[in-house]
Amino acid sequence: MKSLETVPLSLTDYQPLSAGELFARTAAAKRALGDRVMVLGHNYQRDEVIEHADFRGDSLLLAKLAAERSERPYVIFCGVHFMAETADILSRSKQTVILPDMAAGCSMADMAAIEQVDQCWESLERILPVEETVTPVVYVNSAAVLKAFCGEHGGITCTSSNARAVIEWAWARREKILFFPDEHLGRNTANRMGLPRDQMIVWDPFLPNGGNSVEAIRKARLILWKGHCSVHQMFQPAHVDYFRKQHSDIKVIVHPECHEDVVNKADLVGSTEFIIKTVSAAPAGTAWAVGTELNLVNRLKRNQPDKRVFFLSSTVCQCATMFRIDAPHLCWAMENLAEGHVVNHIVVPDDDKAWAKIALDRMMAVS
Repeated sequence: MKSLETVPLSLTDYQPLSAGELFARTAAAKRALGDRVMVLGHNYQRDEVIEHADFRGDSLLLAKLAAERSERPYVIFCGVHFMAETADILSRSKQTVILPDMAAGCSMADMAAIEQVDQCWESLERILPVEETVTPVVYVNSAAVLKAFCGEHGGITCTSSNARAVIEWAWARREKILFFPDEHLGRNTANRMGLPRDQMIVWDPFLPNGGNSVEAIRKARLILWKGHCSVHQMFQPAHVDYFRKQHSDIKVIVHPECHEDVVNKADLVGSTEFIIKTVSAAPAGTAWAVGTELNLVNRLKRNQPDKRVFFLSSTVCQCATMFRIDAPHLCWAMENLAEGHVVNHIVVPDDDKAWAKIALDRMMAVS
């Protein structure tokens, strides 16, 4: 890398560049950096970004890959903020995690602020011996400070793949679970486990006691935070009905962040990795309606030309915040790094990092 005395390159200089020039310059910077950098691309990224990725996958897999390759001092994470935070939590001390665009966040993760979670815990504490009866379970699609909250309070993280195993782990230790920030993953998982509906409540952080009676809180075994993924909420039962009417042989496969009315109509439900593997392994000529992010579905369609792959919704459903990372941002971050400048360095405070890692390690042990 060059001298740190040089001036950082300006992002505005990259916006007018053509797609071809951006690709060539990004590739050249990556070659110059060699084994010092690793580019991680989340499955939902646009093609112009993910084509530069050394590894593709979901957020936790990518974070683990970064940690396993500690010889790479720089990690450019093409995803959203909480994903880069998880990479920093799991990374070795000398690794530097970079997010090409700091505005790449997650609307679902933002639906549970730490102040709201603290208030929820305090409200529950006035009704229950909370530390003995409630296990906080946070989806990995959440801020580091929420993972830290779970670590500190005997809780754990989960993914869409291992939510059932994590919920079983939590119930084996305490009577109740506070599950956040996505209510649909929690509800869909509990439905499949046979939990009676009257033992689930939704906690609205803007209402006293989350909008629940004291009696309902005491009865509940699963307290679901009122939060959702804006992309997966676009899918409706009518979309499933439409494709079944149009294609008698079609299989419907959806992500568990979808509403339960969609999940209950689907043939298969699973994580992004599950969807990719299932469709990829399916026989030639089969038809699939896929309920998850548009970039991923379009990529599946191109990569599986021997199958009929359809996007389940009639509405464009891209992850708007993930979409913020584009070719100019990636090229800017990569060339600055090649010039000796670290831009958009993601650093989780040490205390949060320690507690968050405890919550993640508990999940790894369960999985």
